[in-house]
Amino acid sequence: MDFIFNYIDFVIHFDRHLGGILQQYGTYTYAILFLIIFCETGLVVTPFLPGDSLLFVVGTFAAREDLDRNTLLLLLPLAAIVGDNVNYWVGHFFGPRMAEKKKSRWVRQEYLDRTRHFYEKYGGKTVFLGKFLPIIRTFAPFVAGIGSMTYPRFLFFDITGAITWVFVFVLGGYFFGNLPFVKNNFTMVILAIIVLSVLPSVVELIRARRQAKHRT
Repeated sequence: MDFIFNYIDFVIHFDRHLGGILQQYGTYTYAILFLIIFCETGLVVTPFLPGDSLLFVVGTFAAREDLDRNTLLLLLPLAAIVGDNVNYWVGHFFGPRMAEKKKSRWVRQEYLDRTRHFYEKYGGKTVFLGKFLPIIRTFAPFVAGIGSMTYPRFLFFDITGAITWVFVFVLGGYFFGNLPFVKNNFTMVILAIIVLSVLPSVVELIRARRQAKHRT
């Protein structure tokens, strides 16, 4: 339980934690941010790491000139692209064996099924659209690697999706994060971003379950 509460506090109040990280690590903060985005997009065992909210927060810090905006806009899309490609090739080489297991120690079957359902509905757009959906964002490259998408096609949607995702949230934080209303209600804004990010995935999951019940 302590881990859950600590994680929620870390995500919701990431602005406070980032301030402490900046004070302690200085320019190494860029490497830490790169690592978080890499793991969130590249490792199927870490879909719980902050994504959208993190990008928005670092954008607000860039507006205060605590972080360099151009460095973030170059570094963080690269982190997402590298992470996605690692995820793709892990799925390509090891995914079929993992997918055959009903219960995996490392990969939750429900996450895999949810991403597959998203693929069935949106096809090649999943990699691009999935960038804006937690869990889907982590599992889409993995499922693509299993065999749903050729690598050149995956790479195109991945690069365009990663750049768009990072630019939308970092620049959103940069231009709007320090407005008086947002600053005074920052926790609520981060919660809203998290809810809006998760909502489409939840809706799709509910629809999939309803459809499954009608079939049985």
